[in-house]
Amino acid sequence: MSCQHCSPEETQEDLHHQPVATDPVCGMEVRIGAGKPSHAHDGETYHFCSQRCHDRFVDDPDHFLTGAHLQSYEDMPEGTKYTCPMDPEIIRDEPGDCPICGMALEPMGVPTGEEGPNPELVDFARRFWVGAVLTVPVLLLAMGPMIGLDFLRDALGETRAVWAELVLATPVVLWSGWPFFERGVKSVINRHLNMFTLIAMGTGAAYIFSVVAVLAPDVFPEAFRHGSGHVGVYFEAAAVIIVLVLLGQIMELRAREQTGSAIRALLDLAPKTARRVESDGEDREVALDMIRTGDRLRVRPGEKVPVDGVVVEGRSSVDESMISGEPVPVEKVEGEPVTGATVNGNGSLVIEARRVGKDTVLSQIVEMVANAQRSRAPIQKFADMASGRFVPAVIAVAAIAFIAWSIWGPEPASAYGLIAAVSVLIIACPCALGLATPMSVMTATGRGAQAGVLIKNAEALERFAKVDTLVVDKTGTLTMGKPELAAVIAFSNNNEDDVLTAAASLERGSEHPLAEAIVQGAKSRGVTMDTADEFEAVTGKGVTGRVRGRAVALGNAALMDAQGIAVSEAATGEANVRRDDGETVMFVAVDGQLAGMVCVVDPIKPTTAQALEDLHKLGFRIVMATGDNERTAKSVAARLGLDEVRADVLPRDKARIVEELQADGHGVAMAGDGVNDAPALAQADVGIAMGTGADVAIESAGLTLVKGDLTGIVRARKLALATMRNIRENLFFALIYNAAGVPVAAGILYPVFGTMLSPMIAAAAMSLSSVSVITNSLRLRSVQLG
Repeated sequence: MSCQHCSPEETQEDLHHQPVATDPVCGMEVRIGAGKPSHAHDGETYHFCSQRCHDRFVDDPDHFLTGAHLQSYEDMPEGTKYTCPMDPEIIRDEPGDCPICGMALEPMGVPTGEEGPNPELVDFARRFWVGAVLTVPVLLLAMGPMIGLDFLRDALGETRAVWAELVLATPVVLWSGWPFFERGVKSVINRHLNMFTLIAMGTGAAYIFSVVAVLAPDVFPEAFRHGSGHVGVYFEAAAVIIVLVLLGQIMELRAREQTGSAIRALLDLAPKTARRVESDGEDREVALDMIRTGDRLRVRPGEKVPVDGVVVEGRSSVDESMISGEPVPVEKVEGEPVTGATVNGNGSLVIEARRVGKDTVLSQIVEMVANAQRSRAPIQKFADMASGRFVPAVIAVAAIAFIAWSIWGPEPASAYGLIAAVSVLIIACPCALGLATPMSVMTATGRGAQAGVLIKNAEALERFAKVDTLVVDKTGTLTMGKPELAAVIAFSNNNEDDVLTAAASLERGSEHPLAEAIVQGAKSRGVTMDTADEFEAVTGKGVTGRVRGRAVALGNAALMDAQGIAVSEAATGEANVRRDDGETVMFVAVDGQLAGMVCVVDPIKPTTAQALEDLHKLGFRIVMATGDNERTAKSVAARLGLDEVRADVLPRDKARIVEELQADGHGVAMAGDGVNDAPALAQADVGIAMGTGADVAIESAGLTLVKGDLTGIVRARKLALATMRNIRENLFFALIYNAAGVPVAAGILYPVFGTMLSPMIAAAAMSLSSVSVITNSLRLRSVQLG
């Protein structure tokens, strides 16, 4: 196996004379003296194809020298399930082949990052190289007379030449191509005809015909004989087809590994050790899997944060770009959360571990990406239907071509018929059709993870490319989600501190963001808070309770009305002025009398305005659904250029609003971050959860933005549109190619040009179809989402 890292400047003559070593990590061949890294261990020098392999070996030489890294599917952990990369509904308890498409099943779950090479890739690569070496002389013997090398066949004589072809081609067909015959037979048994059905039939027919022609040529009638009286053999066609299909399979397997590069890159982000602060104050470096919730960990400047936690000491800026896709470092002080695998800046931090192992954000991202890559987009149903009908039709066309050529073709007619039938079977292999959607989805989900967009499944990605309406919550989506106390206004004989004391004391037990703003505002003003009794939250209106034995109510006008508390026109006017400035106003009543009001403002995120402009350009109609007062909501909407506002919305109303928009014929995406958004996220065609929000919201959503920012929706929309465009291009390549290739292979151009399509050319063209789909899909890895 050649090393993919070899320098292009090295000439073939130089490489030929350089000694070769085997990389103990990846198994690649490495030319000694070609500038590749090496390492001495136990008196022996080992050579590596790349610095990455060198570093992995240096970290744990025994792991690679004992062969522990060459993990096969048989060595997978107990309970591992296996699925098909093309048909993820197929799940088995042990490895094998997919009963639908014939592909080898792959282990489910998240890779650990320590697996060895894909055993199927290793096996196919071995079969390919053996097959290629044996096929070259077969090809020269068969095709030599056409390219001026007829002396090779003349030197052996016709009889010895065909026997040489038989001896050389037999291991190629029966050993190198054996997996295809196995899968072809299984496809017939399972009644799921697929690409391997066609490959097995085509190469099998060419090989068996040729073997009989060598061993018992007299059984063939004159229709199969050339002018020289010999029966033509097609060992070279069968062998070349096997080798080309193996090459195509190897490219597919390597491409699928590349689509998982985002997962492996994320896994590599996590540090292997952490610096735990022990009870005696000393630091001790321990393996990451020894960290437990509650442990205190020191993160020095430039180091990676080992697990999710909260800062308990120190101050620093942390680069979170590998998780959120945002390049600007985030300031972290005591009480701020930090995420595992992010990079600490110049300061030193001590954090308390809150989430470890599979509970960390990084692990959840990897799990979501892995699951999404195995999911199916609805458009795949079209490809499945086309492929299911296509294979039987191709077999019928091949049979018709054979019969037609045998009856009406030139001499030897039956030989022409065999060539046409084999060419049709090979060129029509629907492998490109089967790859069209999964390759794009796997690549897109990996690209999304790198950009901070987590895709739950392929269906969500496809739907998001089609929706035309985006419903957004205000708090935490358009705004910072961290409201601040803007003003306290007292009425009658009350003063501001009394009003704020009553409001903050009542809200101290609430977890609502507005409540926190009032409490923090009271603390910053030095206001003393008391304990509230008989606390009660009135959904969509406010809260009530008793402070210092006095009845206190805090909320909107609806709550005041329900409590029988009069709100004067002057108070309403003052409130409306504040609302027009985008503030949320809450009235405060004490003992049944209006005492004042507190005003809270939630600053709009700096990125919101530009993101909304971009979303409009991407075809969205944007609707804001908020529990805020209508005047406040309209003020925000006017500043941001929103298309529609639904204000005074209760939590249960958001799902109803989504349903109403859907009833009007709109495809609806809903973006939210709270527990109260979960029903609407589930009701929407696509739910978008802000990753900074509640877990239940994330569970209900089809897309999750690692950073709670509308720019993530812009990236998600661009990715969805690019992916669907990519899938359509792939389907075009596959379908148009097959539709054009089948009649040409059947011989439709023979009357015009007088030539037939060789089965070898058909095999090369079939592989080229798959390569075009793979190459086109991998373009998504570099799609610009910014």
